[in-house]
Amino acid sequence: MPGFGMLLDDFGDGVLDPARWSQSYGDPFEQGGRARVPCTTGYAAARSASIYTLSWSQVSARVYPPAAGGASTAACSLLVLSNVGGTDAGFLVDRAQNAMGLYLRVGYADGGAQFPTYDAAAHAWLRLREDAGTLYWEASPDGRAWTVLRTATSPEWAERTDLSLLFEAHRDAGVDDFAELDNLNIVRPGAMRLLQRGHAGPGPSSRTTSTVTGG
Repeated sequence: MPGFGMLLDDFGDGVLDPARWSQSYGDPFEQGGRARVPCTTGYAAARSASIYTLSWSQVSARVYPPAAGGASTAACSLLVLSNVGGTDAGFLVDRAQNAMGLYLRVGYADGGAQFPTYDAAAHAWLRLREDAGTLYWEASPDGRAWTVLRTATSPEWAERTDLSLLFEAHRDAGVDDFAELDNLNIVRPGAMRLLQRGHAGPGPSSRTTSTVTGG
């Protein structure tokens, strides 16, 4: 089964792929090169098929939370879900409370959850990464330079091969809005440069960084 790094989507063709996002609900769609999930007093989400593993892999994306719009809670979640309800890991961003939750939950609870103040610039990109038995919650302003916000021992279920990705939105009141997602596991920070050569003939090129992050 593939790692989450193989779940790639730039949301650029105007159609939310029904196979890739087979467990979605609440009518998410693509517009303007982004996935758009309605943020209402109901619940809506783009949810992938349950065919991935988090072990030695990652989920990274540019996240656009919904506006507060008069609500006391206006949030979006980017979560890796296990096959057990309430057992998951990832991020919740609430613009109404100007807070971000970093979760590793069992039974919908996490006594070690952390709640940094949300910074729309510094936390524009979010990444959940598993590496050698450790989970990393990370954020970036540009998808290139990442800051670790939290670490934890990887749960047993991170190695399972039936995990899914959920991007969900909900508000308790106020003006209906959208949460948006872009460049899922795709970044383009690299630049091509010519290497110096000390002899005649064609020279090699190298890329400063990959155009696709995956695993």
